[in-house]
Amino acid sequence: MKLRKIALGLVAVLAVAGTAGWFSLDKETRGLLMALPTDRDILFWSQTQRDAAFRALDRLPFLAKARAVPAGDAPRPLPPGPPLKLPLDVDAWMAGQRSAAVVVLHDGKLRLERYGLDFDAAGRWTSFSVAKSITATLVGAAIRDGHIRSMDDKVSDYIADMKGSAYDDVSLRQLLTMTSGIRWNEDYGDPDSDVARFNNHEPDKGVDALVSYLRKLPREAPAGTRWLYSTGETNLVGILLSQATKRPLAEYLSEKIWKPAGMEQQATWILNRTGKEISGCCIQAATRDFARFGQFVLDGARVNGQSIVPEGWLAEATTQRAAIGEPDRGYGYQWWTHADGSFAARGIFGQGIFIDPKRKLVVAVNANWGGGASDPAAKEARDAFYRAVQKAVDDETPTAPVTAASR
Repeated sequence: MKLRKIALGLVAVLAVAGTAGWFSLDKETRGLLMALPTDRDILFWSQTQRDAAFRALDRLPFLAKARAVPAGDAPRPLPPGPPLKLPLDVDAWMAGQRSAAVVVLHDGKLRLERYGLDFDAAGRWTSFSVAKSITATLVGAAIRDGHIRSMDDKVSDYIADMKGSAYDDVSLRQLLTMTSGIRWNEDYGDPDSDVARFNNHEPDKGVDALVSYLRKLPREAPAGTRWLYSTGETNLVGILLSQATKRPLAEYLSEKIWKPAGMEQQATWILNRTGKEISGCCIQAATRDFARFGQFVLDGARVNGQSIVPEGWLAEATTQRAAIGEPDRGYGYQWWTHADGSFAARGIFGQGIFIDPKRKLVVAVNANWGGGASDPAAKEARDAFYRAVQKAVDDETPTAPVTAASR
C-alpha cells in the first residue's frame, strides 16, 4: 500500500475517532496508529513499527485486509501444572529474544506462560511462516474429505492458469516438501529477491497475482531432487487448497481446526490483493491458541476420536521428507523436523511452535527479533530454549533405584 494511501487512511481514522473515539480503541490499535509503518513491505519496517504492527496487522483495513477465523463456544481448558524449573533465566532469555510471549504445555497442562513487549494473553500476534504448518494440516484434511485426490496430483490439475508453466511437472507433494526445482530467492534482506518482489508484481489480466508471478519462473532442477525454501510455493498451496475445497481458507480452518480444537479466541488471516488468504503467512492468533494448535497436532489431529487427516499422513508430515543440508534436521510437509522425533513450525522474527511427542511437549513462542527476520543468534537461542525445556522435563523423570536384582 502506498504511503499516501496509508497517511490518508490515518487521517480518516483519527477524524472519525475524535478524542473520545481514540480512547475507545484498544491499546494494540492505538499503538499501531502511533507507529504506523511507512512502507508496504514488512521486511523493511523499523523495530518500533514491527512492535506495533505484529500485534495489530488485522486492525486497520487500509494496512491489510483480513478474514475472520471464528472460534467455537467451548474453549479447550489448559489446566495448570507445576511451574517448570528451567536451567536458565527466562526473563533474560525473553529480553534477548525481544519475546512477546512464551507458552509451554506438558501433557496438556500449562507449565509456563510469560509475556513481554506490553503484550498479553488477550492479544493476537501474527504468525508469519508458522501458518505454513497450519496450511499443510488443512491439505491433509482436504485429502481426508475427498477434495484432493492425491498428494501426487499435479499443481496444474487444480490451477488451470499454471498449465504450460514449469509447474506442470510439480506435484502437491513436491510443493509441500519445497522440492519443486523452480528458481526462487527467499533472501529477506534483499529488496530484489522473489520474496520481496512478488508483492509488487502487476498480474496478468484476470490471473491471481501470485499465480501470474510464479508461472513465469524457470526450472533449475528436476522436480523432487532439490530442497529450496519458498514462501511463494506455500502461497500456491493455499490457492490450490481453496480451489479444491471451493471455500475460503479461513472458513475451512475454522471448521476443521479452530472450532473443534477448542480455540479460545477468534483468529484472522491476512488476505492478498486478490482477496485470498496468504497461506504461507500471517494468521493472527492468541499465543495460547497457537499452543492449542500444537497440542491438537500432538494428539493426532483428532476430533471426537477421529483424525481429520488420513491415517499415517500426520506421521509423514512431521518426519523428514527432504534433506536440507543440516545435521539431524530435515523438512516434512511444511514442518521442520529433528532427528529426535521432535518437529517445529517456524516464522521469521521469532515465531514458533515446537512439538516433542516423546515428552508430550508443546512450546509456542512469539517475538520481534532485534537482529532482523532471520537473526542467526536469536534463532539458536530459540532452539536452545526448546532444548532447555526438554531437559527440564527429563530432570523431572525419577530414575529407578538400582537394586541387586537389576544389576
